[in-house]
Amino acid sequence: MRDKIILLVEDNPDDEALALRALRRGEIGGEVVVAHDGVEALDYLFATGKHADRETGLKPGLVLLDLKLPKLDGLEVLRRMRSDERTKLLPVVILSSSREQRDLVKSYSLGANSYVRKDVDFVRFSQTIEQLKRYWLKLNEPPPEDA
Repeated sequence: MRDKIILLVEDNPDDEALALRALRRGEIGGEVVVAHDGVEALDYLFATGKHADRETGLKPGLVLLDLKLPKLDGLEVLRRMRSDERTKLLPVVILSSSREQRDLVKSYSLGANSYVRKDVDFVRFSQTIEQLKRYWLKLNEPPPEDA
């Protein structure tokens, strides 16, 4: 069985580096694909643009989605994911520094599976990422591929 793919959608280089470091640690493997803006995330998910040659059968087992993104914000990415049959059931965790209640409520109303605030402390941030990875890629029972 192949390791699951994690799509990290993050435009902040520091947060990306911390998340990548945490995602690559531990016993649970997985390829990490990084998209730096909302358009790139959708291009990866739908195999368009610079990802047009990507094998479409390989879907991420987890999408970690920031809200404040250039070109297309995270809420619009989530809206488009949930409106498409190919991606409507993919696990999406909003990983944001936003403390705005409207962002939290809107994320859930658009179909986010979870909303996690980024911690400024590296150790706690790393632990959070490791827990997310363990839960969503190891413990969680995803829907069948043909659902």
